[in-house]
Amino acid sequence: MAGMTSATGTRIGWADLPCQVRAGVEAIVGDTVVRAVSQPGGFSPGTADRIRTAAGRRAFVKAVSPTQNEVSTDLHRREAHVTAALPEYAPTPRLLGCYDDGYWVALVLQDVEGRHPRTPWRPDELEAVLTTLGDLAVTLTPSPLPGVPSAVDHLSGNFAGWRRVAADPPPDLDPWTSAHLPVLCALADQATASLAGDTLVHNDIRADNLLLRPDGAAVVVDWPWACVGPAWLDTLLLMVNVRLFGGHDTDALLTDTLVSRRAAMTELKPDDLTAVLAGLAGFFLDCARQPPPPGIPTLRAFQRAQADAVLPWVRDRLTTPGSRRARA
Repeated sequence: MAGMTSATGTRIGWADLPCQVRAGVEAIVGDTVVRAVSQPGGFSPGTADRIRTAAGRRAFVKAVSPTQNEVSTDLHRREAHVTAALPEYAPTPRLLGCYDDGYWVALVLQDVEGRHPRTPWRPDELEAVLTTLGDLAVTLTPSPLPGVPSAVDHLSGNFAGWRRVAADPPPDLDPWTSAHLPVLCALADQATASLAGDTLVHNDIRADNLLLRPDGAAVVVDWPWACVGPAWLDTLLLMVNVRLFGGHDTDALLTDTLVSRRAAMTELKPDDLTAVLAGLAGFFLDCARQPPPPGIPTLRAFQRAQADAVLPWVRDRLTTPGSRRARA
């Protein structure tokens, strides 16, 4: 069931890193690492360790090589570029340094004291994250980073998923979806045009890419997919994660919380919302039938669970005209 699905992968740990990588990390933190604790969540097959040094310094280390997954090394380099340039006042971890020998890439980040939000989402934790995303959208508009791809360029290929599904429908495609493939393709095309904006967005908001500090404040982590797009995109992606785990009326949240209470989201239009949700559903469904990437065996099941959560949402919005769902 979608509510039982989480973002998890298979990781290596600190002890699995070559000596020169560990030495490079220790050079960045300026001390010998005496303790490393692997952290759950996410899909990278590389390390995700909280480390502590002999002098008590702390940091968070992410390291990977093409042996685990070739794409992950590129993502680590992208994340290092983005994180290093984020403003200090943004609720994100600071990059302390990056080790890159051309094969292994290791990011050394500020260790944020906190935990992932609980799923299914608790109302108080969801409100804290919504507040942070609303504030972050204001802080990062206009985008402070030059050279970051636009959401249009970044996601247009993903939103072509429905056309790939229509050209080669999977055998388990449900009757409603099969009958509405032309509509879904058209919506996904519309979605691409809806992604224009000048906000730096995270573009991968999920519970496992968020931390809650002891005081309840939220911190946004893992920025390799950052792009420039509409201020509402990250909040919409959060709603996809909320929808996946259940327990909330996501349309009510988008209406009552985002539009009415957060000025950065007032540009959100109901038709754009439906179109982007349709594009995401097609992307998830198309990806879910592909072979798993090297070192990430659980990704396809997670993508299928997201498709199964989002597609009924799209169907409800298309088949309930005049309702709150249709108006968003």
